[in-house]
Amino acid sequence: RWQDASGDLVGLVTLSPHWPESVAYIRALTAAGVHVALGHTTASAEQITAAVDAGAVLSTHLGNGSHSHIHRRNNALWPQLSNDGLCASFIADGHHLSPHLLQVMLRAKGLSRSLIVSDVTAIGGMAPGHYDASVGGPVILAANGHLTMNDGTGQFLAGAALPLIAGVATLVRESGLRLHDALDLASVNPGRWVGGRGRLEPGAPADLIRFEWDGMAQVPHVTDVWLQGEQVYRA
Repeated sequence: RWQDASGDLVGLVTLSPHWPESVAYIRALTAAGVHVALGHTTASAEQITAAVDAGAVLSTHLGNGSHSHIHRRNNALWPQLSNDGLCASFIADGHHLSPHLLQVMLRAKGLSRSLIVSDVTAIGGMAPGHYDASVGGPVILAANGHLTMNDGTGQFLAGAALPLIAGVATLVRESGLRLHDALDLASVNPGRWVGGRGRLEPGAPADLIRFEWDGMAQVPHVTDVWLQGEQVYRA
């Protein structure tokens, strides 16, 4: 029904493989040409392996979207991180994952099987302050992009508020990646799941940005944007 309503635009579905019907559903989605990702899950190692065997290919923002307290050995994180059949996306905004945790995950998964996502909510781009968000309800946005629930603790994230290019800067500044490798994780690698975008070659979609880089800015300044070869933004 989703495909019918969208005109076959659904290309990626995230699900938790702990449901009894998960394997059959994954097989059906894969047969329909839809990529399947695992996320927001407490599934066992056996359930995760079965999901990969059925066609799941990606972990959604691995390291986030789980319970605040998990078993140190038997949890849904390690089976996904160690499974070479799964690529993994990470939220590299400097708030969702600590620098050392992100480094370990990237090394375990390998750069070719890693990509970054923003996880930005509707609060992204807003000025620091207090907001009533559709995700998280009352939230507080700090000047550094740290978005938390307004529950008096400041400990619970309410999504992200920094653009994807901030993740590129985080990968270079905190994880030690070279700039071109960090850019691949934000463009070429995720492009595999959305029609091959992110490639600089004849015939590839001409969706491009130009930005200023000094290695210091939390959010590099984007100066120009092109969509399908047409410039749609200039600073």
